[in-house]
Amino acid sequence: MWEPRAMNAKTVRNVPPPLGAENRPSYGRFIPREELEGAQAWQPDSLGDQQTARPPISAPAPKAEPKPPPPPPPHPRELLAAARQAGYQDGYRDGNAAAEAFKAQHARQVAVQLGALVQSFDAAFGELEARMAEALTHSAVELAKQVVREELRIHPEHIARIAHDAVEALMLSARHVRVYVNPADLPLVEAGAADALRSRGAQLVGEPSIERGGCQIESDIASVDALIAKRWQLAAQQLGTHSAWHEPEAGDGLVEEN
Repeated sequence: MWEPRAMNAKTVRNVPPPLGAENRPSYGRFIPREELEGAQAWQPDSLGDQQTARPPISAPAPKAEPKPPPPPPPHPRELLAAARQAGYQDGYRDGNAAAEAFKAQHARQVAVQLGALVQSFDAAFGELEARMAEALTHSAVELAKQVVREELRIHPEHIARIAHDAVEALMLSARHVRVYVNPADLPLVEAGAADALRSRGAQLVGEPSIERGGCQIESDIASVDALIAKRWQLAAQQLGTHSAWHEPEAGDGLVEEN
């Protein structure tokens, strides 16, 4: 820091002003603010090496603008129109939500009803299919019965094959074998199954109660029912239906009233 040195009183000289300076007026001028923007007050430290930052000169405060007047209140008609628009939007939104909920509920109800209808349709179709299959089987069995009747009428010699198979079905240890056939089938069995009857020592007997095309065999240990009605009933049962070989007469099963 610079410190002023004390001057020697002997070195100080009183220098008189120049001639005519006493009557010359002193100079003075007013310095405006714009020229003082970079000026600052002198401090003793400013003469040293360390520089002192100048404080910024604050800008003049802006003038306060007057506040705008408040907007006028809305007209009652405008308030009513805004309220109507808000009510319309709320009602439209609530109506759409209610319609969507109704459609979803209706779709679920329709789906449940359709499911029940499809299930009932499947059950009815399955029952109808079973009835059709049963009716078709019964028709096929009845048709086959007529074919067998016609075949036995045209070719009665088939009884020989039936008697032969019936005798072969007996056990080899069977004795006293007797073959009962219709008297009209005796010559046919004798001609077509003579060898099988002789090998088992079977006796051929005519029995009028036995229908043509069938036979019945008896022995000491077993018997074979090869009647045409019995064999036909077994064949129909294997096809899953019931069919009697003899058609019921018109008066069967009727009870006369007094």
